[in-house]
This record gives sequence, C-alpha cells and structure tokens, in this order.
Amino acid sequence: MFGSHSPERSVSLPRLLIVDDEESICFSMREYFEHHGFAVDTAREMEEAEKLIESTDYKVVIQDLRLGVNRNPDGLQIIKLLHRRQPETRVIVLTAYGSTEMEDEARECGADAFLRKPKPLSQVAQVVQGLLESPPKAAVRSA
Repeated sequence: MFGSHSPERSVSLPRLLIVDDEESICFSMREYFEHHGFAVDTAREMEEAEKLIESTDYKVVIQDLRLGVNRNPDGLQIIKLLHRRQPETRVIVLTAYGSTEMEDEARECGADAFLRKPKPLSQVAQVVQGLLESPPKAAVRSA
C-alpha cells in the first residue's frame, strides 16, 4: 500500500481511497490529494481495495473500472461493496473505458460521478470537493 500514515496525522484528515491498477496514476493522485489535505490510501487490485474498505472508513473513493491484467470491470463490484458497507462514502469513477452503458451501470451501483481519463487532477479535485459539500444520495433519497 502506498498511502499509509501515522494514526495521529490521519485522524483529522478526510480519508480518500484511490483504486487504479496503474502505479503512476496512484502515485500522482496520492501526492496531489495529500498535498491538498487528505489522508490517502491506494489499491492496485480488487482484493486490496476490498481489504481497505473492510477496515477503513473513507469519505471519497476514486476508482478505475478495469483492474488487472484481464482488465475486467471489477470496479463495479467495488462500488457495490462500498454501497453496502459504507453508504455515506462518495464514489467517483475515473476510467478510460467509459461508455454510456457503463456509466449508467456504475451509477445504478452507487457511483456519484463518472469521469473519463485523462482528466486534470484539479478537475478531479473539484468533483471531490463538490461531493464532500453535498449530502450523500442516501440522505437525498430519504428527504
């Protein structure tokens, strides 16, 4: 795992999980978001992401849809797990394989935003900030 922090440092910072099989993307996003006040964990495989989700509460998860050698859309399974385990967590899909059908499916699974790669980190950060400032879907539905 790239983004481990000491407990005293990460207590007050919002936690962010980045799930992408490309090391360069995990590294650059971790550096950017840590610089902007987040405690960041990264996962490059579905199993690693699942373990982190089981053990850590996240404010936001930014994830690719296709992970690993076979490039299956494992990201949908991660969205479903998050929706069950951490319904308040906001999910941003950031993928190069975005079709309208895939976007619809990701949103049905619980994704809050769907962005297509490449996307400047400043724009991803704007989406993160917007989601953090708006109520989660579960709260909106019950209102």
